[in-house]
Amino acid sequence: MTDRLPHEKGFHVSWDQIHRDSRALAWRLDGHGPDDGGWRAVVAITRGGMAPAMIVARELDIRTVDTISVKSYNNQTQSEPRIIKSPDMEIVGDGTGVLIVDDLVDTGRTLEVVRAVMPKAHVATVYAKPKGRPQVDTFITEVSQDTWIFFPWDMALQYVEPYRGA
Repeated sequence: MTDRLPHEKGFHVSWDQIHRDSRALAWRLDGHGPDDGGWRAVVAITRGGMAPAMIVARELDIRTVDTISVKSYNNQTQSEPRIIKSPDMEIVGDGTGVLIVDDLVDTGRTLEVVRAVMPKAHVATVYAKPKGRPQVDTFITEVSQDTWIFFPWDMALQYVEPYRGA
């Protein structure tokens, strides 16, 4: 191997792909809500979970959508996660019937903080890495821990060197 940084083993996700994978997540969740017939609300983990949560809410016809904002990254460096914006707790309560959606689970530390606030919620992510996988109830694609996922909202088109060099 070369002396590449971990984030240089990149998995690039296009808008089309995040849309398809988020729809697949919704289809996987369909019929798996509470016994009363469906999910009461979607809570997106901002910012990355907002696009997938909107797609999931649309596909499953969930009209109550809120956010929880957890800051756990400073650029590409992970730090101690902390909630900087909570959802309406009168609506979400302990999380019963609530679907929490994020784009990715990495180490699982963000989801630990979110689960502490809504312990009975169902957590769904589009992508999952092995360390964070135990924190997720439903996901679509697992990637290796050393893969850095580049989402379309973080990208601009430019030339990239081949993984194994030129």
